[in-house]
This record gives sequence, structure tokens and C-alpha cells, in this order.
Amino acid sequence: MDSVDLSVLKTLHEWQATGQSLWLVTVVETFGSSPRPPGAMLALRGDGQAVGSVSGGCIEDDLVLRAKRGELPNDRCEVLTFGVTKEEARRFRLPCGGVIRVVVEPVQNRDWVAQLLQLVQAHRLVRRTLHFATRQVELDDAGRTDNISFDGSTLVTVHGPRWRMLIIGAGQSSAYLARMAQALDYEVHVCDPRAEMRATWDVPDTLLSGEMPDDAVIALQPDRATAIIALTHDPKLDDMALLEALKSPAFYVGALGSKANNEKRRERLALFDLTSQEIDRLHGPVGLRIGSRTPPEIAVSILAHLISIRNQPELSAGSIRNNKQRQTNRQEVCS
Repeated sequence: MDSVDLSVLKTLHEWQATGQSLWLVTVVETFGSSPRPPGAMLALRGDGQAVGSVSGGCIEDDLVLRAKRGELPNDRCEVLTFGVTKEEARRFRLPCGGVIRVVVEPVQNRDWVAQLLQLVQAHRLVRRTLHFATRQVELDDAGRTDNISFDGSTLVTVHGPRWRMLIIGAGQSSAYLARMAQALDYEVHVCDPRAEMRATWDVPDTLLSGEMPDDAVIALQPDRATAIIALTHDPKLDDMALLEALKSPAFYVGALGSKANNEKRRERLALFDLTSQEIDRLHGPVGLRIGSRTPPEIAVSILAHLISIRNQPELSAGSIRNNKQRQTNRQEVCS
């Protein structure tokens, strides 16, 4: 789950000690254009404090006002729809006549919130099932293809890291990339066999290992929700990872380096048991071409490319296509 939704649950847990009325608001359906997708959450307190977002604006204001007036239910779950009429769409500033439907859930049981946070912190992907009639919450393991669902009586949401990233190298660029990736719903694994590099790694909630890069790729068992980024700038390490990564279903495989260095890398990879189609999957230079030079800028360029792929159906995690035109749009990072 991204850092916004995780902060909602953490705040909800903290607020449970205040004794105030609390609600969890979840987007369950959208029609037309909408600022936030299904699954987006808002934690709301009886005095009007709110954390999170379900629309990015006026719907939050309306919910806060209802909470302060005592107009939200404490004894049942409720479904609210915003933007049905043109007047409502204008009032709530929904673009293009969009409609948003949310579930408003009173939160009185402390146990499931704490348990869910513990599971997410342990890098578990969790399915949360809310039964409207009883307001009972069940938690169990989810699969990476599971999604939010709502049938009018049961709401199922998925929490935890839905995507994985394996970073080869524990240097400065890797640290920036890891921190930003965590905010974008990635479970971050970092591999660096160099003890001196691991000794200075300081990014919390990442999984750091000292095994050889090819072994790390095999152990991870990459799937179509996995990105593998080689950032050591040492061919002996990066190429080891790429030899296994390019044969895997990972939706993105990238390597740091200039265009010239990556062409040499492709020539080296061709000497091994990789097909030309597998080598063509390599995003090298890694990231979008945005003129990045510093470690945080390089991290932004990589994540921008991942976002563009994840958000385009034809370039989704279910597709691993590549072509030369996309190669020209990537960032060139000089060695």
C-alpha cells in the first residue's frame, strides 16, 4: 500500500486512544473521471480532524462537516454517493461529471487496526473483509492479483506492498530510490555482496541481503509485479543480476549507465544464454530522460518510468514488451 493509505491506518490506530468517534471512509466505485481510485481511504474523527484523501477536496470537506454535526452513523456502515447530478459534480468539483461512491465505516474495534498494521509492517499482503450486517472484520492473506471489491453487503480491500522492487547495490542512488519506492507501494529488497556498502545502509523497512546478485534474483522469484534495478555501476555485479532478471517475468529490468556503456553491456549479455528478445527488455539507460544527474534525480527518473508503465494498460505489469523507440526516451547517466 502506498504511504498515504498507510498513514491513514497509523493515524486511525493512534486516534483510537482518544475515545472520540472514528470512521474509515473508503472509495469503492468511481464513474467517469475521479481524483482518487477505488481503495483510497480517509480517516475521520468526530471533532472534524481528517487524514487521507478520497477526492482531493470538497468531498472531504463535506464529510468533515457531517462528522462535526453528528450526521455520520456510529452503529452501522453507510454508502454515500457524490456527483450524481450536475449540481453535485460542480459542488464537489468532480471533473468531467465524475461520480464517487464511498463506504463510511464506524471504527470501534481496536484489534483489527493494530493487527493489520503489524501484518503490513511484516511485508505481508493482507485481504481485509468487512461484513456490513455485523461490522465484523476478517483479515487473511491476499494474492498480488487481488483487488478491491464491493457487492453492497461485503467490502474487500487489499493492504500491504502490492509491488516488489529488487535493487542491486546499496549506494546513495539506491537509498533515494528505496525511500521513494516505498511511498509508491513497493516492498523493497536490496542486494549488495560488498560488506562495506551494506554497513552504511540506513533505509528502514527494506530487506537487505549480502548474497550474490544472481542468487538474489533467483531467490526472489520475480513475477509480473516485480521491478529489478541494477545500480552498482560494476559490471561484475550488475550483469550477474541481469542475466537472471531478463529471463524472469519481471515487468521492468533496468541498469544504470550511459548509452555507450549499456550498448557494451548488451554485447556482453549476448555472449550468454539470452535471446535477443530478452536482451531487448533491458531498460538501459534506466529511467526516463529528464536530464537527471544527482542521486535523487536519478531515483525520480526511474520511478517516473515505472509509474508510466504501471498506469498504462498496454505497458502494465502483465506486459513485458519493449522496443527501440522507448529506448531513446530513457535517461542517459554518464559513467
